[in-house]
Amino acid sequence: MEPDPDEAADAEDLEFKERRGEIRYRALKGGTLTFDDGRVALECVVRNLSANGARIAMGDTTSVPARFDLVISGDDRVRDAHVRWRAPTVIGVELDPPVPEEVKPDVGGSEEGSPAL
Repeated sequence: MEPDPDEAADAEDLEFKERRGEIRYRALKGGTLTFDDGRVALECVVRNLSANGARIAMGDTTSVPARFDLVISGDDRVRDAHVRWRAPTVIGVELDPPVPEEVKPDVGGSEEGSPAL
């Protein structure tokens, strides 16, 4: 008995959907990806998003390297992104956990014991 081609296609779709560890949510957020030590910045649109991945749309993906930094509007944390798949105007990326914000020194001299100017 040969397998039904429709059942095989459904099984393949189910297998593909389950490769992601979590659900992605639709999004329409602006973003900026940077690479080459911050010397190159490209604008993009985040079309779907999860804690560990995103689908990013842009005019042309050919100039996007395999790794880059991503900042999504409304969330100013820098995320390290790795391209998992690529199409001419869309890329799918895996996101590393956000980089923790560094504690910046107070440049206003408001610490106790600071000399008064």
